[in-house]
Amino acid sequence: MKAGEKLKKIETVSLIGLGAVGSAYGSKLHDGLKDSLQVVASKERIQRYENTGIVVNGQDYHFQYITPEIKREPADLVIFAVKNADLAQAIQDVQHHIGPDTIILSLLNGISSEGEIESVCENQHILYSVCVKIDAVRQQNETNFSSLGWIEYGEKDNSKSENVLAVQELFERVGIPYKISEDILHSMWWKFMVNVGINQTSAVLKAPYKVFQSVPSAYKWAESTMREVVALSQKIGANLTEEDVASFRPILHNMSPNGKTSMLQDVEAGRKTEVEYLAGTVIKLGGEYGVPTAINEQLYRIIHIMEDMTTQH
Repeated sequence: MKAGEKLKKIETVSLIGLGAVGSAYGSKLHDGLKDSLQVVASKERIQRYENTGIVVNGQDYHFQYITPEIKREPADLVIFAVKNADLAQAIQDVQHHIGPDTIILSLLNGISSEGEIESVCENQHILYSVCVKIDAVRQQNETNFSSLGWIEYGEKDNSKSENVLAVQELFERVGIPYKISEDILHSMWWKFMVNVGINQTSAVLKAPYKVFQSVPSAYKWAESTMREVVALSQKIGANLTEEDVASFRPILHNMSPNGKTSMLQDVEAGRKTEVEYLAGTVIKLGGEYGVPTAINEQLYRIIHIMEDMTTQH
């Protein structure tokens, strides 16, 4: 930004996705923005939300809902917080909310959502982001968290752009913890490494964080899974190292012992998991770059069998 320029201010936000992450950060946005936050959802979903309410850390939230077909002024910021499998539909559902100046932020797991949004939306304002250390758990209509963690975000080229500063001002205003990334590609791959390691092994072991905090063999398995991502990252320029693997250990030990990864929550609720976007992506990239991915291949098979067992019973 040049000296004397007025900072772009985010007044209106549209959010799609009210799972654990969406409702946790959505509660903060609602507290700060009230009806200037709109939640985009289908008629059936809205009816369900209105019947049961959304409870976050014991507090009832009545969001301003809007169905996808309603035409409106584009929002200043659109936040995606859906599951990867629902992203294609979510992009269609927020079309009326995205204009040429709308900033877009995707809070999805994995490393592919920003590219998918970019390929469909004619919009040059997509910021790259990851959620770090949030321990929100959603059960039925209730979300609970002891830590919101933080949203680490930035431009693809790591510049401190007008959009980056506008989101910073919004997060400070509503009380969402954040970090402007100095190397967003590295940060995204670090989070991808952690998800690949801990989400998938926790789902198979049906283990909350305390298992990885107290059972060394469980944590070693998660670390071995992460190392396949480290090897891949070095091929594509994200350049993770053994230090990045080690850096997750103190973070894990600060997590709520009874907290659960999103994939474990999916398994327990009988939902389809995001294994395609974790092990599936690792295996695909491994094939492209000639990197062995034996552990992820095994996890991929096991988690798909678990999903098949759920649909059979």
